[in-house]
Amino acid sequence: MKETRILEYKSEVTNSFLKTVSAFSNFGTGKILFGIADDGTVIGIDDPDQKCLEIENKINDSISPKPDYALSINRLNNVITLDINEGRYKPYLYKGKAYRRSDTASVEVDQIELKRLTLEGNNIYFESLANEDKNMTFDELEKSLIDKLGITGVNDDTLRTLGFYTKEGRLNNAASLLADKNNFSGIDVARFGKSIDEILDRESFIHMSIITQYDKALTMYRRYYQYEQIKGADRVLIERVPEKAFREAVANALVHRTWDINANIRISMYEDKIEISSPGGLPSGISEDEYLHGNIFTLRNPVLGNIFFRLHYIEMFGTGIKRIVDAYKDCQIKPRFEIKDNSITVTLPALSATISVTSDENKLLELLTSEMRYSSSEIAEKLNWSKDKTVRNLNNLLDAGYVIKYGTGRGTKYSKK
Repeated sequence: MKETRILEYKSEVTNSFLKTVSAFSNFGTGKILFGIADDGTVIGIDDPDQKCLEIENKINDSISPKPDYALSINRLNNVITLDINEGRYKPYLYKGKAYRRSDTASVEVDQIELKRLTLEGNNIYFESLANEDKNMTFDELEKSLIDKLGITGVNDDTLRTLGFYTKEGRLNNAASLLADKNNFSGIDVARFGKSIDEILDRESFIHMSIITQYDKALTMYRRYYQYEQIKGADRVLIERVPEKAFREAVANALVHRTWDINANIRISMYEDKIEISSPGGLPSGISEDEYLHGNIFTLRNPVLGNIFFRLHYIEMFGTGIKRIVDAYKDCQIKPRFEIKDNSITVTLPALSATISVTSDENKLLELLTSEMRYSSSEIAEKLNWSKDKTVRNLNNLLDAGYVIKYGTGRGTKYSKK
């Protein structure tokens, strides 16, 4: 088994492991195995009981605050396992610096990440911080609340109920994001022709209420992906990309993105698909598998999420991905979700898109199902293929968005999307 984002090997006990303790404590549970070489060869640790005491002392003396961890010894091979749990009292510092995992390495966080960790450790969200703008107006929000909830108007009591004030009585960042004008980023929409060099239309919706951003993005979607067709005596609305999926993807991008960086949500419109990319990876404590297939839900911006829920822009929390997928249940090509450290991209294919694969790739797709998960070795055995051929075809189908990958290392399995 190789090292991964959540697994690190150490052949001996030195101070180098302490950066990884900080990283796992700050950004997610992981483990360090002492007595294993970088290539996975088991070499063991001499006098493991004494070394456990040494590891414990190094952590207690060097990491602040004290992290949540546990040590165990495999008496058969003298390998020490250090399990580190994600902590509640972030940031966890080693020599005054906080670390995170980048692939299989532990690297120092930047100032923005450090501020986020500090807020999270104090159970404070960026959206709840006081905003300096003292001239906010909420005409667009008021119109939406009157239309969707039937209220008579918006006053200070309404704003307090919505969570727009700090304990000190100042309007916060959530209020600014929903105000008619603000200094935050927004949405950049571009419609492309046959290549990305051919830009047919482009609009930026910035420094305005996120409700206005949402409405303007929806208007642009309808301009290019919906049309009416006369069938007999009826006029029928035709959708080239499901509006239900587009609405959900844009609403999720606005509600779940990080707002402490100056970057726009990017909506790229093509003839055969729409790509929606939002700044910020997964919220802390949520794995990719949980995000894609579970109902576990963590709100990065709970005030914004509550507003969009009240206005019926999003449905029950935690069901957004499922709703997007359900919009394509009868289609050959399914939506694709690309999750990186600092962004999440949702690709919504046109309903008319069809699968274009080689004969070998088609054999693999016929074997896979959405319910069963197979390892590459199981697939190779069932199809009587070599390992290289199996991995090559799997990678092609992963890149095309037809197959989903679960887990890492020897535990990696695949299913049809």
